Amino acid sequence: MRTLKSIFDFYLDACIHVALAVISLAGVTFYLLDASFDPSLLGFIFFGVIVCYNFVKYGVEAHKYLIVSNAYHKVIQIFSFLAFGFAVYFLLRLDTDLWVVIGVMTLLSALYAVPMLPSTKNLRNLGGFKIYIVALVWVGFTVIMPAMDANLPLDWDIWVLSLQRFIFVVVLILPFEIRDLQWDDISLRTLPQVFGVEKTKGIGMVLTVILFFLTFLRDRVHQSEILLRLILCGMLIFGLLSSRRIQSRYFVSFWVEAIPIIWVGLFWVAKNYF
Repeated sequence: MRTLKSIFDFYLDACIHVALAVISLAGVTFYLLDASFDPSLLGFIFFGVIVCYNFVKYGVEAHKYLIVSNAYHKVIQIFSFLAFGFAVYFLLRLDTDLWVVIGVMTLLSALYAVPMLPSTKNLRNLGGFKIYIVALVWVGFTVIMPAMDANLPLDWDIWVLSLQRFIFVVVLILPFEIRDLQWDDISLRTLPQVFGVEKTKGIGMVLTVILFFLTFLRDRVHQSEILLRLILCGMLIFGLLSSRRIQSRYFVSFWVEAIPIIWVGLFWVAKNYF
């Protein structure tokens, strides 16, 4: 049991679970656009997310963002270097048109952890910006890149879908911010710090309702999307209202983060059995 727990903790700590969540959202986009899945794009996103998240998560604690002293973190660092190699392999298999978007997303991810200038803060520490930068990067990886990969124009439907995905990621992050309220530096100005826990939950619920009704603004709606998006909104609200569970280490890190994975699974079931 101890070995299984160690493996599971590594799975969470090395951001493998986050990477699965991100490629799940990219998979949902492919379903919504009725486009074929591109293994190279999904492979790049999966390994790229592992590299970016581990750099942001552990790089800020490392000397010059590279040298770590903690033995456990060294294992994660080695794993991240291997993931970087795979990310480069899949990158070289992608159309070069996608490289511009990848470059912008990579720059935002880097500036999230590394100060833009020696005397300035990184984007993560600019009050109130953290949650929106993360959401913007997820939109780039999970909506814009799949649409471009499928050679679809970035039309009205794509931009509405991008707004929906942005709102979704913001709401998905709120349980993390509520959980981390007691540890986050006050300068981060997270929503729970500014508005309090209960108002933050209320904001999350309002955003979830907006997320659902934005579906009807799109010109093309997937035949099963309305029901599946309603289920998604139910899962988000459950995550927001589970006050005691939020304080549990695994509830937010595993179950809340698993919502995109469950969602793409529902799309797969709907496509293959209904």
